[in-house]
Amino acid sequence: MEDREEKIEDKLEDRLDDIVNGLHHKSKTKQAIFRNTVRAFEKLKVIAQELVDELTERVTRHDADVVIEYRSVSEHEFQIKFSGDLLVFVMHTNVITFPDDYEIMRNDYVDEDFRRRFFGHIMAYNFMADTIKYNRLDDPGYLIGRMLINIENHYCIEGVKQLDLPQERISNIAKNVLSDKVLRIIIESAMVAAVNNDLMGQDVSDIERITLKQKLENTHLTKPRKLGFQISPELTN
Repeated sequence: MEDREEKIEDKLEDRLDDIVNGLHHKSKTKQAIFRNTVRAFEKLKVIAQELVDELTERVTRHDADVVIEYRSVSEHEFQIKFSGDLLVFVMHTNVITFPDDYEIMRNDYVDEDFRRRFFGHIMAYNFMADTIKYNRLDDPGYLIGRMLINIENHYCIEGVKQLDLPQERISNIAKNVLSDKVLRIIIESAMVAAVNNDLMGQDVSDIERITLKQKLENTHLTKPRKLGFQISPELTN
């Protein structure tokens, strides 16, 4: 009886050790990834400001009325406004993983090391600039891309076809290491994708009636949408 109780206690102790060790290793991994993501986002902010200054100088030579603006919203968000577009870059504070059947989880590089199964993530959304200016709460924003960053500062991009970043695909994550050059290319590509994606108007039958509430609230009666974005199946699962 005593032997049995001792064995049970030993098993419980082993389980506790497993839990402690698992939490320790996973916590260390996630903390390291979070720090990598914070550093990448801080660099993105600096590069975005430099890019806006450079573009402003070049554009104003030809047209002083064209305004390009950088705005830091918070520790985890910044915006770039240009023409009628607004790019919103957001760093999520949580470290994530994916189901085993998700494309990136089937990559040999990721599968070789358990720590590589976790990622920090930074998203880029495209809004119409007037959406923010007029506080149009029902207007949608469109995900242009999501950058996943792992414990070794390797990364990949999931996003729309218009990003045109074939080298950043999930299949190349073993070779893709973050650098200032890469971060600048990502911002530039997001801006190009936004600029080239024009607003699509509604069918006239959709706007033939309005409510008095819409009129009194000065709600924009037409709701153009950016319909040109297409998520690339080669960049997502």
